[in-house]
Amino acid sequence: MDYKDRIERAVELFNSGFNCSQSVVAAFADMYGFSEEQALRMSASFGGGIGRMRETCGAACGMFLLAGLECGTTDPKDREGKSYNYKVVQELAAKFKEMNGSLRCADLLGALKEKNTTHVAEARTAEYYAKRPCPKMVETAATIWAEKLKELRGEE
Repeated sequence: MDYKDRIERAVELFNSGFNCSQSVVAAFADMYGFSEEQALRMSASFGGGIGRMRETCGAACGMFLLAGLECGTTDPKDREGKSYNYKVVQELAAKFKEMNGSLRCADLLGALKEKNTTHVAEARTAEYYAKRPCPKMVETAATIWAEKLKELRGEE
């Protein structure tokens, strides 16, 4: 599967009912040895701006999770590795913010921001998709990640 297919798959997953974070992570998970089910579970809590709290966009959180899989360190004393991973995450965040104006779900939703955010997920209807920028956020995050991945792997 090429990167273009993965970006399309991320949007397809979102449009099928998965949250923004799940959609981004699952589209790339096989590259790291994870099944789609594992990817969906590991990223499930980040949708809706982390647990539907409207904080950091779940699609962006998906990119950050993938960055950890790509270049995260497993040695607690590896300060250089930690610093490198943080640098990559900050670059991803800056690009996402530059393209969308914010990293925060509530800001991205704008007028749709609920006054009393609850834990209850909304039904995925045509109206739901029509009034939200979320499919665009998923596509943007998957695209940014694909571009960064090419760079990290020297594929450009």
